Amino acid sequence: AQDGGQQDTSFRWQCVEQPIGKLLFRRFLEGAPQFAAAGALWAELEAFEQCEEAEREALANRLRSRFFTPGGSEHCGFLSAAATAPPTG
Repeated sequence: AQDGGQQDTSFRWQCVEQPIGKLLFRRFLEGAPQFAAAGALWAELEAFEQCEEAEREALANRLRSRFFTPGGSEHCGFLSAAATAPPTG
């Protein structure tokens, strides 16, 4: 993206919006043991965004137990308490 002659170098633009950047960053996450859980979480969140409404609650519960709960199979301890808090309302 061009803005006043300067190229956008944000993470979102390079690793989320650009298909090749997204692919390369995802491969980087998957290939580094310390980042594998983050890569898996990203993939699961994208799947969640595209799943049928009837499947959302069950998938959300699996995401919570797998990634957000201490002791989960791929706990993402780097996430803030606010990011992993159960939904209210």
